[in-house]
Amino acid sequence: MPRVLVLHTGGTLMMKPGSGLTLHPDAYGRDLLAELPILGRVADVSTRILFDLDSGDMQPAHWVEMGRAVHGAIADEGFDGVVVVHGTDTMAYTASALALLLGPLPRPVVLTGAQRPLTEARTDARQNLVDAVYAATLPIPEVSIAFASRVFRGARCMKRDAWALAAFDSPSCAPLAELGIDAHVAPHVRHPAAELAPFDGRIEPHVLAVRVFPGLNPKLVLGAVRAGVRGLVLEAYGTGNLPNLSGSLIPALEEARAKDVPVLVVSQCPRGLVDMRRYAGGAAAADAGVVSGGDMTREAGIAKLMVGMARYGTGAELRAWLEKDVVGERTA
Repeated sequence: MPRVLVLHTGGTLMMKPGSGLTLHPDAYGRDLLAELPILGRVADVSTRILFDLDSGDMQPAHWVEMGRAVHGAIADEGFDGVVVVHGTDTMAYTASALALLLGPLPRPVVLTGAQRPLTEARTDARQNLVDAVYAATLPIPEVSIAFASRVFRGARCMKRDAWALAAFDSPSCAPLAELGIDAHVAPHVRHPAAELAPFDGRIEPHVLAVRVFPGLNPKLVLGAVRAGVRGLVLEAYGTGNLPNLSGSLIPALEEARAKDVPVLVVSQCPRGLVDMRRYAGGAAAADAGVVSGGDMTREAGIAKLMVGMARYGTGAELRAWLEKDVVGERTA
């Protein structure tokens, strides 16, 4: 029987009501196998607590600790798969960061959580946990998110709904697996790595993401660059268009280049591809040195810039790494 490690990091799944209707992290005191004995029929499950956080409190340092724990579970302890229980609010950020920190994988790493706590009668937590443990036994050697009977590529995922139980979507990449009566594993799942690379936990957290909107004062972006931001992610319009006349961001981008601050451009649109040469504003930004994020999500773009800057600095090597597909986070 496959051996699967369940790492608990917090989130709604294990929360309990406090005063009023406010949910708070609960002590990880209950045995998952006692709560969900069916898990024992899916895999030989071990559980471990790493954090007990509302995912809104998750920080890059937690991603590194999580990545190190997952790496050790696979490389040193020989687990066949790892499940990470995580809050939904920042799960897509963590999934992207883990995928890029760990690199190509020989075995599955599956994140899951819930919209309602496990202790409630009407909850999605039970099915999501069963699905995640099951997905960790399938030939899906990637960081993924299992939610509402679908398994998504983690570095392509985003939270799209705060109310429905189907909270996640992956607009630019079809699910890696659909879990119905049987499991249908898609053909675009990545091939397993021959071995797991040594863990590199370096990360640059001083990155700012800015959503472009009509009326955005370029002085605010310029001020951030002058204040010491080391990397910038711009969520541009459509295919990468940016203000070029009134409210132009181009002078701020030129100063960012002069100060050796890399700028990565992603689209505000859930679907689509950044093409910096399609419109004048994007072309001017490209001439100012920005890097196209292709069809990366905001979450993946932020994580990739953080990881890339720590590993490759701010020059040509970083640009090449940002522009290539590493773990399926963008179309090559």
